[in-house]
Amino acid sequence: MAFPSIVTQRLWLREWRDADLEPFAAMNADPAVMEFFPERYTEDRTRRFVDGIRKRWSELSYSLWAVERHDTGRFIGYVGLWRATFPAHFTPAVEVGWRLAADQWGYGYATEGGRAALNYGFNTVGLDEIVSFTSAINVRSVRVMERLGMLRDVAGDFEHPNVPEGHPTRPHVLYRISKSRSASSES
Repeated sequence: MAFPSIVTQRLWLREWRDADLEPFAAMNADPAVMEFFPERYTEDRTRRFVDGIRKRWSELSYSLWAVERHDTGRFIGYVGLWRATFPAHFTPAVEVGWRLAADQWGYGYATEGGRAALNYGFNTVGLDEIVSFTSAINVRSVRVMERLGMLRDVAGDFEHPNVPEGHPTRPHVLYRISKSRSASSES
């Protein structure tokens, strides 16, 4: 399968390039970017993550896009769809997610890219539902989920099994959106 690119008003969601690894590793080592993760990523872990992203594209026809701004040509992070398979009451599921460089926050790029990813998931992949989840204390990501038209499934909130017990980011909130809700929120 050819790697699909998506062009939005301000962003290019594209295939990963080797040149993206250095700025992505810097993002993954940034304490602000990784605030709601149990630990920052090493350069090696970042490389393995990008390898996994590429592999999922070839296996599933969806994964995470590298995000580049039109106006600057700068790589600013990722947005896309990821298969959540860790043990939880709602998995397996497909998640919409994003991670952007801290200096790119507050401009609506996560929402813009997230909308494009949802559209791709519903209209190209043929998914009926997409979820998103984050640490209960990650207010910025919760706001993006809400701007995307996702609804919180309060009964679905959970303790993330890949986060150590007692860690402040272990409690997670779960948001969901269906294909029909997505279509109605766009009209």
